[in-house]
Amino acid sequence: MTSRRPGQGLGAARGPGRRYSNEKPPPVPPRDSVHLRPEAGARRSPRPRGLHAVSSAACGPEGALQEPGRTGGAPALGLRSLSSGLSPRAAACALRAPSASLCAVRRRCLRSSSQLPEGSTGSLEGKVKETMHNAFWDHLKEQLSATPPDFSCALELLKEIKEILLSLLLPRQNRLRSEIEDALDVDLLKQEAEHGALNVPHLSKYILNMMTLLCAPVRDEAVQKLESVTDPVRLLRGIFQVLGLMKMDMVNYTIQSLQPHLQEHSVQYERAKFQELLDKQPGLLDHTTKWLTQAAADLTAPPLPGPDTPDSSGVASPSPSEPVDSPEPLSPTMVLSQGFLNLLLWDPENEEFPETLQMDRARLQELESQLHRLTVLASVLLVASSFSGNVLFGSPQFVDKLKRVTKALTEEFDSRPEEAMLTLSEQVSQEIHQSLKSMGLAPLSSDNTASLKGQLQNIAAKENCVCSVIDQRIHLFLKCCLVLGVQRSLLDLPGGLTLIEAELAELGQKFVNLTRHNQQVFGPYYMEILKTLISPAQALETEVESL
Repeated sequence: MTSRRPGQGLGAARGPGRRYSNEKPPPVPPRDSVHLRPEAGARRSPRPRGLHAVSSAACGPEGALQEPGRTGGAPALGLRSLSSGLSPRAAACALRAPSASLCAVRRRCLRSSSQLPEGSTGSLEGKVKETMHNAFWDHLKEQLSATPPDFSCALELLKEIKEILLSLLLPRQNRLRSEIEDALDVDLLKQEAEHGALNVPHLSKYILNMMTLLCAPVRDEAVQKLESVTDPVRLLRGIFQVLGLMKMDMVNYTIQSLQPHLQEHSVQYERAKFQELLDKQPGLLDHTTKWLTQAAADLTAPPLPGPDTPDSSGVASPSPSEPVDSPEPLSPTMVLSQGFLNLLLWDPENEEFPETLQMDRARLQELESQLHRLTVLASVLLVASSFSGNVLFGSPQFVDKLKRVTKALTEEFDSRPEEAMLTLSEQVSQEIHQSLKSMGLAPLSSDNTASLKGQLQNIAAKENCVCSVIDQRIHLFLKCCLVLGVQRSLLDLPGGLTLIEAELAELGQKFVNLTRHNQQVFGPYYMEILKTLISPAQALETEVESL
């Protein structure tokens, strides 16, 4: 869509192009951030398309500047007076409470720009807001439809629109600021309203022109749709909704711009506060030392035969004269990666949780639950594919439908696994039967149907071999993510995981982000502990990437 000059509206007499010729265009944000419009007369950079066109972050499913499992912390003064009397585990919890707001910003917890500012209509608060807003817009319609029209509410709306537009400008955009001040001068608009000469559609047209210049490229379509709206009340309401999204775009862009500085400050702050507690309590790293010691022991212990490894009875034992492969030398990266993976299998009854990860414990538990749900999902898809063949599972629509059904029915798997899998087996067999019938293929026989249901129900068993294999392979994928990164790990997924590639990518990225920041904060302490577990020669071979 071609950008329009603000002079096309009320400012047409000022000259459309030369007014901004001496100003520098604002800096273009990075590719993955919100792209602000340059001022009129400045050449715009090419727009990214696809996923990078929206500054969504990631925030994740939380939708607020707060991290799951982290709450607002106590003042730092209170921490000093209380921490000396806490146990090492409790002291570690108190350590990072004052920096909860920094942690929330640093971990890509940006609010989704796709949310309307009026709030979610699914909640009671959202419904109340929607009712109040509808009443206001109905009142505005009555005012504008009266004879003569009453512009009192419209003037207040124009005043607020003016403030929002000014808040979207960069500090150097003085010429645009002056034009908006002149075009939406409140005193002048009041005089026009008193004489019945206030032209709301004309003002709305000018506002749309200005929004076109200031909005991110992803908002072009929304602004363009408003141009076809003729009803002034609907137009003003649509303008407010899009302006709310534009404000959120600016907030997200500002946070992303400041994120490196906030993250650096957060790392230094958390490490300094931990050092203060460590000076007072030398035993604050006892559980962390045990955690890393166990990780090193797991790496040096001989692997036990499992469902994903050949049975020892089927492999010939090496003769005494044959050389036996020695275990790979330990490295800090290997030990830390194994330690982080062990946290996803942590026994809830074990109170010796590493002190350096206490504030991440809730997030690790959530990742563990997500991993377990993915294990069940992949197991169901693997069993179902063995009965329906490549015909059905070659259809992305069928796979997506089966994934939605499985995810919906496994929400209560942790609390009632047998009942959940009983219902799931019935639903999955029915979906396969209907899909085969709709494609003109022979449905499953009664024996195959019974066998399919039995294998699906058996997934709820603790020692189910399919789940055990899938679980091992997901852990292997996460280990690769810590060493190689998520994208490289996705290039060579183990068998049985290709159908949940998107879900694995999300899980892997969350796990990598959590461990990476933890290493940045507590890396020096980990290295001091690892020096006692790894020989100096081995420690020099490799280093932790983030240290």
